[in-house]
Amino acid sequence: MIVVGCISGTSVDGIDVAVAELDGAADGRLLLRPLGAHTHSWSPATREALLALLPPATTTAAEVCRLDVVAGREIAEAVASAIDDFAGGSADLVVSHGQTVHHWVDGTTAHGGLQLGQPAAIVERTGLPVVSDVRSRDIAAGGQGAPLAGTLDLLLLRGLSRAGALLNLGGIANVSVASPSGVAAFDTGPANCLIDAAVSAATSGTQRYDADGRLAAAGTIDAQLLERLLAEPYYALPAPKSTGRELFTTDYLASYECDVELADLVATLTELTAVTVADALRPYGVTDVYGSGGGVRNPVLMDRLAIHLAPARLTTSDALGLPVDDKEGYLMALIGYLTWHGIPGVLTGPDGRALTGAATPRVLGRISPGDKPLRLPEPGVTPRSLRVVD
Repeated sequence: MIVVGCISGTSVDGIDVAVAELDGAADGRLLLRPLGAHTHSWSPATREALLALLPPATTTAAEVCRLDVVAGREIAEAVASAIDDFAGGSADLVVSHGQTVHHWVDGTTAHGGLQLGQPAAIVERTGLPVVSDVRSRDIAAGGQGAPLAGTLDLLLLRGLSRAGALLNLGGIANVSVASPSGVAAFDTGPANCLIDAAVSAATSGTQRYDADGRLAAAGTIDAQLLERLLAEPYYALPAPKSTGRELFTTDYLASYECDVELADLVATLTELTAVTVADALRPYGVTDVYGSGGGVRNPVLMDRLAIHLAPARLTTSDALGLPVDDKEGYLMALIGYLTWHGIPGVLTGPDGRALTGAATPRVLGRISPGDKPLRLPEPGVTPRSLRVVD
């Protein structure tokens, strides 16, 4: 079946939409054929409003309602465009993650989360059934609800002979690991969110990120500030764990009294990401790390990661058949495909629990029927493997 997956990440950069043909639910040998993907920019007004909603900001029920509808309409247009561009105008299912505006976590316990992007708008625009709210069921079952990337990542890693990890560098960094030392999927901490916040604040919003790592390259790492930043308690928490901009807010750095030049601050924050990712992966003894997400476009961050991850080799998810900018969209397509076939969307770890920490893996999300009668197929089986095919 042809599934459209879409998500807007913690950087609120845009709506990533990917179209895939998926098969194999009946025997657990999944095939994913990428048909095409693109990033659809939020309108400037919507992006600004979404960013203004993030912690530590306050808001109103009216604004949340308004943004839910507006975001849903923009996602619907992005999805419709992708169906025309990559699927000849016809698809079977849409999976919309929406835009996370709050991830409610206390220590290592997740209590809930809120994503905006009204699925009814997508149904109305496309006529297709839509899977949405993909995190809540896992959280209700005691899981973190994040990162869900472990489902796609670990199925891909099963096909490799070496101990490996997939690393996504969005606003928050998350890793999925498969090695003799363990199997895990968790958020390591900030990837780009603190860098973006520092650059935006210093330039009054005229720059939103460290383009090509130029600021980091021009700066010097402040060792004392880095040591203070590394004392953040989150890094010492055991996996499974998740975090977001509720902890690493736009005001996060204010308490550190970072009286340094912007270039030095960005260099230090870039080093923070590299060190915390490498520290999180070190106990697993991985030999290969496959990066994806916007942070892969930052050559300074990738250089620092390569140094700290050594002797493990750092490359990108392109080597596994999924372009670095599109992997999250294809992840959503996979999650929705599993939901459609009644298959839990989180894999089981060695202890029998879901990798997210839920007692039992659950079927994720809720389905909004399309224009045609809703007819679900017979339930499939737990995935055994995933192969990306041309």
